[in-house]
Amino acid sequence: MKALLLTGPSGSGKTTLAQLLVEKYEGLAFSISATTRPPRPGEVHGRDYYFLSEVEFDMELAQGGFVEWERLFSGYRYGTLRRELERIQSLGKWALFVKDVRGALSLKRELADRLTTVFLVPPSIEALRERLLARAPHTPEDLAERLARAEEELRMVSQFDYVLYNDDLKRALERLERLLHRLV
Repeated sequence: MKALLLTGPSGSGKTTLAQLLVEKYEGLAFSISATTRPPRPGEVHGRDYYFLSEVEFDMELAQGGFVEWERLFSGYRYGTLRRELERIQSLGKWALFVKDVRGALSLKRELADRLTTVFLVPPSIEALRERLLARAPHTPEDLAERLARAEEELRMVSQFDYVLYNDDLKRALERLERLLHRLV
């Protein structure tokens, strides 16, 4: 199975770009992550995430059900289920992953040469702050944690195959499409 992974700080545009790619390219299938966080307004179980309780997540872990997982903001856990990779492989498509930077590095170790990684860079920390505030309500503590983590994550950019500057959604999508065409 070939795979493409989008990563970058929270609010860098990973999910938006992934959704646009999946809409345009039949050969891509979005890899749905599992999480213990509650759904945001409009999010649907099995489409946006597999929303699991802490107990369900622990059961999957105990059964070896995760390829990778991480504990992120506010203590919520996120991970890639093995059965999700099997689902995509059965479709004969490329998996398209959206991961935080730590999860991306874990997945990169697991999938090695089958995975192409793209790190999305926001125009600035202030632009990232505005995107985070527009996306969902965050406590001041959560916002501060995400921004501090973003600064740390931006220092890891060299660990990924490609860097994509996401200053404008349309231009970023065009750059990503050019890369995808080179890969397939």
